[in-house]
Amino acid sequence: MARLVLRVLIGGLFVGHGLQKLKGWFGGAGLDQTGGFFESLGLRPGRQHALAAGTAETAGGALLALGLATPLAAASLIAVMSTAIRKVHLQNGVWVSDGGFEYNAVLIAALTLLAEAGPGPLSLDVALGNEKKGTRWALAALAGGALASATIIKLGEDNRGDGPDSVAEAPEAVAGVTRA
Repeated sequence: MARLVLRVLIGGLFVGHGLQKLKGWFGGAGLDQTGGFFESLGLRPGRQHALAAGTAETAGGALLALGLATPLAAASLIAVMSTAIRKVHLQNGVWVSDGGFEYNAVLIAALTLLAEAGPGPLSLDVALGNEKKGTRWALAALAGGALASATIIKLGEDNRGDGPDSVAEAPEAVAGVTRA
């Protein structure tokens, strides 16, 4: 039961966070403003990176909440959190009260745990007889997320010479985007 609660809580919040980026729902900035913020981080083109992050959060969160393709769901969310750490929070230190990476690291640890322990008996993976769990799956989710993050950052930085994206620079009001 605890894994179900953890999956639904974390997955549901990621769905909401992704929809903030994609649709501007739940007080989010939407694609254009989030894209402008991503441009300011050096992730170009910003709108495409915002679309990728929002999609990874929404789809990964939904998969996690359902307990479907759990290691893949974990990897996609670990990628977003790893990117947030490297591009936003790392320079602020550990503590979230200072804008640091504490919260992102806790989410990465919880996602890794779910990949290792499996989604639990109340999941689609188990219902379909396709549960993947164990240390290898946890390491694969962690490594896959880290590799995806590194690739996304490298691609975004390689586009620096292409000029600004078609979105405006992000206003101060987009500060909520910095959490992921």
